[in-house]
Amino acid sequence: MLPSFFKKLGPIDINKIKSTIKCETVNVLDSDVFYDFVNIDKIKKNTLSFLYDNETPKKEIPNSSTVICTKKTANCLSATQKIIIVSNVQESVAKISNIFFRDFSSYEKNKFQKPDIGKNCKIDDTAIIENGVVIGDNVKINHNAVIKHGCVIGTNTEIDSNATISNSLLGENIYIGSNSSIGQKGFGFYISHNNNINIYHSGRVILRSKVSIGSGCTIDRGSFSDTIIGENTYLDNNCHIAHNVEIGNNCAFAAMTGIAGSTKVGNNVLTGGQVGIAGHISIGNNVKIAAKSGVFHNLDDGASVMGYPAMNKYTFIKKYKKIYGKKPNKSD
Repeated sequence: MLPSFFKKLGPIDINKIKSTIKCETVNVLDSDVFYDFVNIDKIKKNTLSFLYDNETPKKEIPNSSTVICTKKTANCLSATQKIIIVSNVQESVAKISNIFFRDFSSYEKNKFQKPDIGKNCKIDDTAIIENGVVIGDNVKINHNAVIKHGCVIGTNTEIDSNATISNSLLGENIYIGSNSSIGQKGFGFYISHNNNINIYHSGRVILRSKVSIGSGCTIDRGSFSDTIIGENTYLDNNCHIAHNVEIGNNCAFAAMTGIAGSTKVGNNVLTGGQVGIAGHISIGNNVKIAAKSGVFHNLDDGASVMGYPAMNKYTFIKKYKKIYGKKPNKSD
């Protein structure tokens, strides 16, 4: 059974939805209830989801499910589709997420099973291991590290001092550097005048086996999907991976690399220090990104880019030489 990191409050009926957001409905019955609130790729019978304008679902939407969208998007859906029409999808998602989910209370967490700790583990006396945690064999957890409720820590993993792990599933042979934070909520909210509305993040962080995370890194859990880092991928110190990012295998990111939300990164990707990658884009396999580059668009397999905005490496060098000329020799 998969661990639970939050409390699901469903089923939620349509009247509760109508009292929470301003909307009009199409094909929705007064008796309709929703058992979960999910992203569009996980939609199924009796669930509620959402579509932003210009977003295309990867699979057919069941007529038994309900979609929140604008009137523009509603006009592109099936005539029999159950629809909740709103003027602002992000605002509606933020409000509704908080009626479907909440954090567990201290009382509820105290009722979880005690930590299940494997053989030959070395856990410092100052480390905090909450209820519901499962830890494999030969795990080392150093002083002041915190493992929050429900996390799974794989065999032969080391978690260094002052690291905090929450809402996360860790594979085997993983290293987490000191002062890193894995699995806190992401930077997702609706901007409202003097009263921003946070989106409840119901996703997780999944670290595949042999991942290495440097000191001072932050990896946000997903909002409605998981943040995933593939096998044998290494992060240098002070990197930030935002919510819903998916990274492939055998990648290496130098210090202070930042990847914005919902970006997909392929296998064998390398970045130099202080690289910034925009959100909601795709980076192919075997891509190389030079230090301090800013990536704002999709990159094909095998691309090698540099600059701000990032462009083909050789194109950038050619333009640089044209503007600035050759770099002087030390003897000049």
